[in-house]
Amino acid sequence: MTSPNGHSAAELFERAPYALTYNDIILMPGYIDFAPADVDLSTRLTRNISLRRPLVSSPMDTVTEHRMAISLALQGGIGVIHYNCTIDEQVAQVRKVRRFENGFILDPLVLSPEHTIADIHRIKQQHGFSGIPITEDGTLKTKLVGMVTNRDVDFENDRSRKLAEVMTRDLVTAKKGITLVEANELLRHSKKGKLPVVDGQGRLVALTSRRDLRKNRDFPDATKDEGKNLMVGAAISTKDEDRDRMAALADAGVSVVVIDSAQGDNIYQHDMIKWIKKHHPQVQVIGGNIVTAEQAENLIKAGADALRIGMGPGSICTTQEIMAVGRSQGTAVYYAARAAKKHGVPVIADGGISVIGQIMKALALGASTVMCGSLFAGTEESPGDYVYRDGVRLKVYRGMASLDAMKAGGNKRYFTENKDIKVAQGVSGYVQDRGNMVDLVSYLSQGLRLALQDAGVRSVAALHEASESGKLRFELRSPSAQREGGVHDLYSYTQPDAFSNQRNS
Repeated sequence: MTSPNGHSAAELFERAPYALTYNDIILMPGYIDFAPADVDLSTRLTRNISLRRPLVSSPMDTVTEHRMAISLALQGGIGVIHYNCTIDEQVAQVRKVRRFENGFILDPLVLSPEHTIADIHRIKQQHGFSGIPITEDGTLKTKLVGMVTNRDVDFENDRSRKLAEVMTRDLVTAKKGITLVEANELLRHSKKGKLPVVDGQGRLVALTSRRDLRKNRDFPDATKDEGKNLMVGAAISTKDEDRDRMAALADAGVSVVVIDSAQGDNIYQHDMIKWIKKHHPQVQVIGGNIVTAEQAENLIKAGADALRIGMGPGSICTTQEIMAVGRSQGTAVYYAARAAKKHGVPVIADGGISVIGQIMKALALGASTVMCGSLFAGTEESPGDYVYRDGVRLKVYRGMASLDAMKAGGNKRYFTENKDIKVAQGVSGYVQDRGNMVDLVSYLSQGLRLALQDAGVRSVAALHEASESGKLRFELRSPSAQREGGVHDLYSYTQPDAFSNQRNS
């Protein structure tokens, strides 16, 4: 039954004859007496960790490694490093985030003098940059002998020429220990695009660039701990052998762990949460994935500091179709968040986020943060190389339940007793290039401020309060209403690329 002023969240979900997705609902506008700049996006990730942006990157091997985690933490969110790797590899990723120095690349891509111009073009196509340091043997922490930039190779037709023949040898370098301000000044005076950082023996230890210095100049919203180090999360499984992984991650300074289970309300996860809280109490624990109030209560009783909500709403997830188990994400977030609220435990809406409006709806239904996979997968900072299909620049994106990911170790989040029989609950695919995370997060943040303004609330906390009190009103959307709310009745139109404006600005 419709109402002149919409329905409260309780009326909407408790009277609905079926479960609801984000697209099934819409928020009613509120009174505006403030500017978008007045909107506060601060929120809680866990009981003890706060963020300035409600954004978390998914622990997927095509989404989050150290570059993603660094960029997101600098901008007020947090990244969760995947565990489709060895313990040492995951720990190394965490350490790179923890020891990050603002504006400096600690693991630059390097080549040797024996590489060719073709290698430079390949790197440019795959990674989008071409200023490459040249070291004696093509590895980091060996003697720097040259630099190759676009100017060195742009007019060279013979791609088989060795870099020793074209590289610039007269370099401006900085000594290890230089500050960001000093590096910026040195770049400004030298008019160079890249600044290699070397130790006392001339060995390459880091690299910075004019572009990175511009991007990383000021990040007042960075997610840092008391020691002023960037915070980072990491995923683990419920298997007993991952207790060794947990111990290593704790030693590396991980801030929070996500226990990665497709269906998180299980005895193995309960036991893992209790073990972590006993042996590593300084580390916050996110439990999940779950979709019901009862599941939320069970994980909170076990000691979870936050909950991850979602079974099957992701763009590459087929759990609901294959397993016939799960829940529509809107309904899942509403009921799980309401149960967790009684205990002061935040929830993360995981999956089904592709546009700003879905972030807004997740927060309005009680989520404190959203976890993004496909939305972040096509950025420069996500793992993997760019490829081209029909002239479109793409990156691989795969579900952790896809056959590809399971072969690499992703089946640890599922109860697969027979490793020879794998039942995929996800797919592999491609997502379009979305530029860099600095521009993307700026775009998402500004759009979210505008959405909160339209709803007449000044903060995420105020949004939650308005939803709980019934002041925030909702309506159901019929299929016709959903169609009306999108582009329609045009002969043709150009689909806007929301991120191209950011890249070109």
